[in-house]
Formats: sequence, C-alpha cells, structure tokens
Amino acid sequence: MIKLSEGGAYLLHGTEIVPDGAEAAAQIKSRTGMEVSKEEAAKNTMAYGILQEHNASGNMEKLKIKFDKLTSHDITFVGIIQTARASGLQKFPIPYVLTNCHNSLCAVGGTINEDDHMFGLTCAKKYGGVYVPPHQAVIHQYAREMLAGGGKMILGSDSHTRYGALGTMAMGEGGPELVKQLLSQTYDINMPGVVGVYLTGTPVKGVGPQDVALAIIGAVFGNGYVKNKVMEFVGPGVAALSADFRIGIDVMTTETTCLSSIWQTDDQIKEFYDIHGRVEEYKELNPGDVAYYDGMITVDLSKIRPMIAMPFHPSNTYTIDEVNDNLKDVLHDVEERAKVSLDGAVPYSLQDKVVDGRFMVDQGIIAGCAGGGFENICAAADILRGSYIGADGFTLSVYPASMPVYMELIKNGCAAAILETGAVLKTAFCGPCFGAGDTPANNAFSIRHSTRNFPNREGSKLQNGQISSVALMDARSIAATAANKGMLTPATQFDGEIGKYKYHFDANIYKNRVFDSKGVADESVEIQFGPNIKDWPAMGALPDNLVLRVVSEIHDPVTTTDELIPSGETSSYRSNPLGLAEFALSRKDPAYVGRAKDIQRAEKARMAGEHPCQAHPDVKPVMNVIKKTYADASHENTGFGSTIFAVKPGDGSAREQAASCQKVLGGWANIANEYATKRYRSNLINWGMLPFLIDEGELPFKNLDYLFFPNIRQAVEDKADMIKAYKVSVDEEKLTEFTLHLGELTDEERQIILKGCLINYNRVDA
Repeated sequence: MIKLSEGGAYLLHGTEIVPDGAEAAAQIKSRTGMEVSKEEAAKNTMAYGILQEHNASGNMEKLKIKFDKLTSHDITFVGIIQTARASGLQKFPIPYVLTNCHNSLCAVGGTINEDDHMFGLTCAKKYGGVYVPPHQAVIHQYAREMLAGGGKMILGSDSHTRYGALGTMAMGEGGPELVKQLLSQTYDINMPGVVGVYLTGTPVKGVGPQDVALAIIGAVFGNGYVKNKVMEFVGPGVAALSADFRIGIDVMTTETTCLSSIWQTDDQIKEFYDIHGRVEEYKELNPGDVAYYDGMITVDLSKIRPMIAMPFHPSNTYTIDEVNDNLKDVLHDVEERAKVSLDGAVPYSLQDKVVDGRFMVDQGIIAGCAGGGFENICAAADILRGSYIGADGFTLSVYPASMPVYMELIKNGCAAAILETGAVLKTAFCGPCFGAGDTPANNAFSIRHSTRNFPNREGSKLQNGQISSVALMDARSIAATAANKGMLTPATQFDGEIGKYKYHFDANIYKNRVFDSKGVADESVEIQFGPNIKDWPAMGALPDNLVLRVVSEIHDPVTTTDELIPSGETSSYRSNPLGLAEFALSRKDPAYVGRAKDIQRAEKARMAGEHPCQAHPDVKPVMNVIKKTYADASHENTGFGSTIFAVKPGDGSAREQAASCQKVLGGWANIANEYATKRYRSNLINWGMLPFLIDEGELPFKNLDYLFFPNIRQAVEDKADMIKAYKVSVDEEKLTEFTLHLGELTDEERQIILKGCLINYNRVDA
C-alpha cells in the first residue's frame, strides 16, 4: 500500500523511480541518455524551482523567502496586526486576507469575538487588505477559491495552510513570521529536503482523500520521514484524482510535520481555476526529466482502504476493517495510550462502545478545510440518501467549507438529501476542529472528517473531569456509519452509486459580502478596538546572565500546542495576551501559571529598578550560591524567569500563543530533546525565548529546580551552540554543571533573542 525508500531516489520523466546508489548514474544514462549529477537533479524538483523564484538571498542553501500573499483567521490576525503596528506598519505590502472562521460564535466573553471581527474589518480598510466576514468561508477554502496561483507562495498563520494541489507552495507559521512579511522582511530557512510522493493506481469506490492522507500520516509521522521537508506529489496516480480529492490529501500533509507540499498540475487543476474565474492563475508544474528526491514515498491508491485514526493522534491509524476485526486489541491499545496522553486524570475506557460485538459511535462531523469540500459532501449525501440517522443519541453535523459550496449543494439537491436523514447542515466554521463547536457528551466517541484528534481538542476539559474521544475518518465512511445509525462502517460496504457532480462557483456571494480593498489603503480609517483587545506587555532584552526556575516537566513522547495553550473557548481571549496566558498548560499542568507568575515577580521587580530579593524569597539564597563561583553576577546583570522541559514540544497548530503565553508569564526558554515542528521553534525565537536542546537521557534537573546560565547573552552574540548551564542546589550550596545546545540560528534570529522579542527588534522607537 505504502512504501518508503531507505535513501534518496531519482524520478525519470515523471514515471520511473531509480533508487540512489552506486548503479544510479549508469541506469539514468541508459534510460535517458543523460548524465546528471545528484546536485543538478535536485534542482529539477518543482519545489526547488518555486523556492528559487521567491528567494531573495542569492544563496539556495540559505533561503530568504518573500511570499506573494498572506492569510490569517480571527484567532491570529489581531495579535499579528498589533505586533506589526507596534513596529510601524503603514500599509499591507502584499495581499493579506483576514478570514473569520474560528471565533465565529460568541460563546464566551460577551462581545469580544465580534469586536475582533470589527478590528479586522477596519484594519483591512486602513491598511489595504481583504476581510471575509464570519460564516462565509473557512480560511483555507477561501484561499483555494480566491488566492492560490500556480507557482506562487502563500504564508498563513494556521498550520493547515496547504494549497500544493493547486500548484501553490503554502506554509503555516506562527504570527511573527507574517509580521516579518508585513514589514517587508523575509522568511529565513535552510533549503529544505524534498521527498517525492509517487502515486499509482486509482482509489476504489468508497475510499476518499482522508483515507489516503491517514494512510500516509500513519506511515511517516512516527519516523520523522518528512519532518520539515517538502512533500512533492508526482506519478501517474495524480491524474486519477480530482482537484477536490487532491486538496483533501494535501491539507492533511500538515499532520506529517512536513514543511510544505506541492503537486504536479494538469487540466483538472486548470479546470478548477477556470470554474473559479481565475484561469490565468493556472500554471502547469512538473518535475524535470531527471529529478532527485531525498526520499520517496510510493502509494498504490488502489490498495488504500477506508481508514480511521483512533484517539489521540492522526498517526494512530488502522483500516476500519482492522478495528472491526480486532476490536478488543485496538481498544486496549487506545486505552493504554490514554494513560500517557491523559496522565490518568480521568477514567477512560471504550469498552461500553461495543454493542453486540460492533463498535458504536455517538457523533459524526464533516467539517472545515479537510472535510467540508464539495465532493466530500456530495459523496456523503449519496451514501446517506434514503437512510435515516435515527432518533437516539447519534448525531451528524455537516459544515460546507464556504457559502459558494453550500449554495451549490442546495442547487444540486445534496443539501436536501442530507437534511432528510436527520443530519444538520451548518455554515462555514472551523469550530468542530478545535473544540469551539459540537463538543460531544462526556465519554462520547466522535468520528470526524477534520484535521486533528488530539486529547480534549474536541472541547472536553480534563480539569472538570470530562473526556470524550475523536477519531478521524473520511466523509464517505462517516456517512456509511451514520446510515447504520452509528455502527462503525467503512464506505466500501456501500453498494449504491456515488455520483460525480459538476461544480458551479457563484462569484456573487463574495462580491456581495467580502470587503476587498484591492490593495488600496485608507489611512483615514480609525481602527475599531474592543475592551478585550490589549497591547503586548513590555518585554526586556536578554540579560547577561539568567536564573530560570523549571516550572513544568513533561515527559510525554510528544506535547501538542493544544496542551501548551488550549483551543476551544480560550480562543476568544487570543487578543488579550495576559488574559489568554492564564490558560497556559491548564489541561496539562494546572500549576504552571502560578509557578511561572511566582518567579516572574523577581524579574518585574528588577525591571522596575528594585532589588528582586524583595519580591521573591528564593533570589537571595540562589544568588549567594552562584556568587561563590561567579562573583560578578548580580541582580543588575542577571535576569530571572521560568522555563519548561518537554521531550518533544510543539506538534500541531501554528499558534504563536503556545510560546507567547509563556513569554508574557516570564518564560525565557524551553528545554527539549527535540522540537516537533519548525514553526513552534520559530515561535519561541520570535518571542525572545531560547530554544534549548538537551541530549536524551536522565535529566540533570527536575521540576522546581533553579538553573543558572552564565554569560548567556555573550554566548548568543558569539554564535555559540554549546551552552554551559548549572543546576543551583541551595541546600548543598553548589552548582552542578551540564550542557545544552541552541541549534542553528540565523543572524536575525539571534538579534531577536538578544532584543527580547520580535516587537523589540522592529520597534520604531527602539
């Protein structure tokens, strides 16, 4: 079904794979008549060509990327624009689309969600952007319909910014990276590796894009095969997939931890652009005659079967048939994983979901950038047609990804077919994907065609004794399960017809509702603020030395951004840095906020010109131990704050708040064995936090220990990688030395850390 090459591979004429090795050059010459070096062949990938066109450095090993367009949603755009305004923003230099698909429901906090929307509208007018009102489209569907372009690059402040199927290389990053683009700065990365995804065959009836995506995720996530690399989709199987099908696979590449994605394009993609009135944006993309890839994933589409990602991660994959045939073993495995993911905070069992030997689910959701596409919903309608979901506990909700999609479903009758079953059609909204809508009952099991199924991401709260589960599935198998009133069923068991529906895009829906400045800024517009929209608090520069208290120690194999800062109702506070910070690690380590704020008192006193020992009783004894070895250390040159340790933090969302919440609570660093994603590490750096690495093994410190980092500012200035640190033992009056690493940092990143954060780095009055 899926095979991974052990090393690199060459692709000849887009149809033949030659493994890298001693015989590769001879095979290439015999089959193509060409002699091509590995270095030259690596330049023949589609990814290389697009990156080269957008690179401003002149050095393809050290890229400085300038994007064509930007996009954000209402959880992120307020903080981004506030940061850019503090740095002197006058006008959006490139098209910037502000969508409103996350905080679309005023569920908490009174007016604050709609206040954010009005902030976005007035900023689009003032700075020359595009504003998409709530319920019109989810961020990525609007980008597909109205922003994507062949050979273009788009940066979005959402991790699922993926438009590779349309020939657009797109990346999801934390807000500060968008701020840099708004200030005409660059996105700085090393040239990423490029991994080919070679598709063959044709999917069987009942298999959808989520099935293919989950199969790939299950094969590559755990081994890091594509981590921080570009996935390049090629091969004869691409032509067997519609544009919507490709889009559905592509959006889920984020869950592999890859950097970005790109697909070869053809007439089906040209037709997509034509349907949306933008055929001029189409560009044919293909790899060169001999292209070299750093790895090759071979996928036989004909062998993919309906998949399910069981709780609590998109990589926890099985075929649905495997789950049904091995219920006892699979459920036991999930329950064992839950002991790690949930830390034993609540009882967790799935045994009550087994009724007469079959697994029964409580809820179905088809939604968002992954599930809400036209073809997915049409297929679900055909499978559901004439069936009924029943009058018991099972529910089914369907969220078309945009109003144009919704309109076409009404016109072609699919909406009626769905509604007749007892299911509910709702407007374009991302809430079910991150816990802001359709939260299941306690102990319920939800199947969703959405992007993630992390613990509590569906909205339940461990701290309140709640837990429900989410499994990811394709819309087709969700519909088949719904037709069986909640009995887990693969869509391959459906023996009816799944039709092919022609899509007609109604451009008037957006013309009549979306504000588009056409890039013209109106400086006379007054920005509309709500009482919850707060400026970032002042942040100091990196001091000469640091004393940090470890205030959380997390040993889970992976720590998600949802665990660092919860999604769901907390999203309404994303425009209030200090208000949101109160929720940091609340589901993983409820004591974190109090501990961080406790030691932050010392730094606040120091910044105010007071002696920190007056603010915190630990300062004096800790400094007394330090001074025995480092006599020059003093409260004038030594900062105080907090750090956390996590084995592998940062999987999941691009949300910068996973880092900024730590920063505004006095965090100066993270310590990790590795970082799950580039974007989380970048968020730490952009908020002036040191992204320390420590070798795997027994830690030289524990939670609540004090750590001393002498001459840390000098080390950053000197571009040191190895960092000397000490555990401070007050009782024993000694320092215990250990070593950390900083990893590679660009000159700009070092300056951001030295200044204390990106805001300080760019501040007009700095």
